[in-house]
Amino acid sequence: MIKFKNVVKRYGKKVALDGVSFEILQGELFTLLGPNGAGKTTTMKLMAGLLKPDGGEIIVDGLKNFEDPEAVKSRIGYIPDEPFIYPELSGREFVYFVGGLFGLDRKTLQHRFEELRERFEIGDWVDTPASGYSHGMRQRILFVQALIHDPEILIIDEPMVGLDPKAARIVKQVLREKVERGNTVVMSTHTLSLAEEISDRICLINRGKIAGVVEIERISEKGFSDVEELYFSFTEG
Repeated sequence: MIKFKNVVKRYGKKVALDGVSFEILQGELFTLLGPNGAGKTTTMKLMAGLLKPDGGEIIVDGLKNFEDPEAVKSRIGYIPDEPFIYPELSGREFVYFVGGLFGLDRKTLQHRFEELRERFEIGDWVDTPASGYSHGMRQRILFVQALIHDPEILIIDEPMVGLDPKAARIVKQVLREKVERGNTVVMSTHTLSLAEEISDRICLINRGKIAGVVEIERISEKGFSDVEELYFSFTEG
């Protein structure tokens, strides 16, 4: 479970998050929706332990504000909005490097890598330098590195950027499979149709504040026809 309690984050004088509170349950796909500059990426980085809050509490599996950062980070797989891989490394080398950071032994790492390579349909290019990869190729490698240690929590900032339709379909299947196994997936996206298709709940964020949290199955009960109508009702104006 992940809980934000009155979280504040500032960049200098700019307030990026202003008293943000929400709770993410174990075994759900929770999606952050909001316009550019709303605070989505800041929220994701705080959740992943890459930033520290200036106020409030972040609780991950009972641990407050990453009081045991190694224990928390071992539970998390993170995919940023910009897919960076060390250009001189191959995709395989990069994933093995990340797996080593999580303490995976060589045999486990090799087995897990081959499973994920097959799942994401990654070809022989995985053994060539990442400097020659397309955006979509880098994104697939980042999914593999985030999943290599089989994390309980997967945090993804804009998962579909650069992916072709086939790769996007694989990603959607993988995310739902994680949730069905009782893991938690948190993603941010600008793609409203994606949020509606695979999310359990959506969290609308605008100007650093939470505008609402809604179960997908109950959108019509709130008087909205779909996620698009809900989104614009909360974020415009």
